[in-house]
Amino acid sequence: MKHEWRKKEKILYLPKEKPELLKVPRQNFLMITGKGNPNEDVFSRKVEVLYSLAYAIKMMPKQGFTPEGYYDYTVYPLEGIWSLTEKGIQLDELNKDELLYTNMIRQPDFVNVEIVEKAFEQVRKKKPTPLLDEVTFESMEDGLTVQMLHIGPYDNEPQTFEKIDEFSNKHHLERISFDHREIYLSDVRKVKPAKLKTVLRYKVKSKN
Repeated sequence: MKHEWRKKEKILYLPKEKPELLKVPRQNFLMITGKGNPNEDVFSRKVEVLYSLAYAIKMMPKQGFTPEGYYDYTVYPLEGIWSLTEKGIQLDELNKDELLYTNMIRQPDFVNVEIVEKAFEQVRKKKPTPLLDEVTFESMEDGLTVQMLHIGPYDNEPQTFEKIDEFSNKHHLERISFDHREIYLSDVRKVKPAKLKTVLRYKVKSKN
């Protein structure tokens, strides 16, 4: 049976339009970092190389290699960890040129270093790009977090984060990192800004 994250992992990927507390387990990701405005072309190209690798792994059985423990699945959504440079933090308004980001796509549990290396080989043959050298395969555990579904343009996210902050304060939770995570449930190329769905999440700890 096909593993579909929208059905099997709703608690992680399909939150409600109100803040909620959850514990995010350790997960494996293909990652690539960057700095600057996400509207620039280099951002899109970094996203593209991640998808090339992710689909190379998913399609391996059709290429004659079935990884041990493989099961059919829906490719996980693009995620991003966002922060600001020291200069950007000190500014009164957001300067997108000072953004720091890590784009990432989660991988199923059966994926290991050997499988990732095989995916790199395939993509280098079909879609060679220097950006492949910037991609890493890493494990990450967010632990205790507060998240909420944001509907609308990315530039309106501060309004949703205000609600998350209010929830955290009410429940005696302290944000432990300036970074935050975004999970993109909509294809920005096909969905109007007003209808974009994005999971917003940041790490917390109890003040008690």
